[in-house]
Amino acid sequence: MNQQTTSTPRDVGTVFVTGGSSGLGAAVVAAVAGAGGTPAVLDRAAPGEGVPYVQVDLADSAAAAAAVERLAETVGPPSAVVTAAGIDACGPLAEIDAEAWERVVRVNLFGTVAVVRACLPYLERARGTVVTVSSTLGLRGVSDATAYSASKFAIRGFTQALAAELAGKVGVTLLVPGGMRTPFFDGRTEQYKPGPDADLNDPAHTAATVLTALRQPVGSEIREMLVMASGESSWP
Repeated sequence: MNQQTTSTPRDVGTVFVTGGSSGLGAAVVAAVAGAGGTPAVLDRAAPGEGVPYVQVDLADSAAAAAAVERLAETVGPPSAVVTAAGIDACGPLAEIDAEAWERVVRVNLFGTVAVVRACLPYLERARGTVVTVSSTLGLRGVSDATAYSASKFAIRGFTQALAAELAGKVGVTLLVPGGMRTPFFDGRTEQYKPGPDADLNDPAHTAATVLTALRQPVGSEIREMLVMASGESSWP
């Protein structure tokens, strides 16, 4: 039976955010709270004061699933989930420790999958929304970013398949952000940091587009959103 599209925008509701303690995730938390929703965080570090969270290493899929259940017990079932957590391991493939390389994939891809899987029973009941986060480096690979690009390309494929699987049940949106002014680049050697003239987006601007996806009326979905500063060099 065809699902009917309503004309009423959704309330933002209760939104679980991975990586919500910094960077894009923290910007999404602020945007959700500013829109009258309830953000709740899954992260290794504590978010801002007053934001409910469960501490978890998203590289551990079983721990990630258990953290979703603990968070649901604390704040109630989610109406949406935004998987903003992400890490990187820069350098030539032959020079990156295998464990460091694989941890990028475990956090970025397996962590995303584990959290989404654990949230699905709640989201199906609520006709809720999944927003996954890829990258412009999930559209085009670059040197010395094999782990990150592999994980972000995979997230795009996972999200497209998930959207087909959940059509009419749960909204699924892929966010593809360009570079942002966040701590993501901290701790890198200078060659892997944006140059002084790099045009990076404000994460608050990127987070605002997440709200657009979350507010889509039931039966209407934004499948992909490509968001970046005007001078972004990684696309097209």
